Amino acid sequence: MKFAVIGGTGLIGSQVVRKLNAGGHEAVPHSPSTGVDVITGQGVKEAVTGADAVINLTNSPTFDDASPAFFQTSMDNLLAAAQKAGVGHFVILSVVGGDQVTNLAYYRAKVLQEDILKAGPIPYSIVRATQFMEFMGAVMSWTTEGDTVRLPTTPLQPIAAQDVSDTVAEVAAGTPLNGTLNVGGPDVRPLDELGRITLNARTDGRTVVTDDTAGMFAAVDGDVLTTHGDARIAPTHYTDWLT
Repeated sequence: MKFAVIGGTGLIGSQVVRKLNAGGHEAVPHSPSTGVDVITGQGVKEAVTGADAVINLTNSPTFDDASPAFFQTSMDNLLAAAQKAGVGHFVILSVVGGDQVTNLAYYRAKVLQEDILKAGPIPYSIVRATQFMEFMGAVMSWTTEGDTVRLPTTPLQPIAAQDVSDTVAEVAAGTPLNGTLNVGGPDVRPLDELGRITLNARTDGRTVVTDDTAGMFAAVDGDVLTTHGDARIAPTHYTDWLT
């Protein structure tokens, strides 16, 4: 099969491309660096022409009120071009529990992206993943003041980017789900505990202080960002990933 991987040079996209090509497929990465702009539409038609499936792994450059417009425009452009090209499968990567975090613009934007795909003309698959292990450093930087990192007790279920990429590649190469697959890491821990585990595994002079008002994740209620029911559980534990 031939895949057009939009956002194919990023953290997840580059690994999806390698996985699919290693499996005997033809996966072509597309991004602004290859001349594809999903907002202006530049290069989109050429990127999807001849593809059996499109994997859209682009992401909004901001997490604020501008993010819904990014997903609306990018999905409109990609779906229109993919339909004209006769693409038979359209895959996106979304967030576990995003539909239950209505007070944050970014999560509302991801739900909008899902809804656009569901209402579109192309058979589809949605892979929803929990928070990436690779983002813990950034999460802690948001609430660092001097040597103190303030983190809430929000339960998270971190997943390795490689496990996410493996799942996306598998789903993309299969029959369209016309539905959603949730995938998460094997362990659920409070965010402040994850911060302490992270700092203890590295040479870092910072200390984590529990603060349930700190940062973006403080706005999340309960364990909505963790998997439930028949979700797929990935194999990589956070402590193993750190080492």
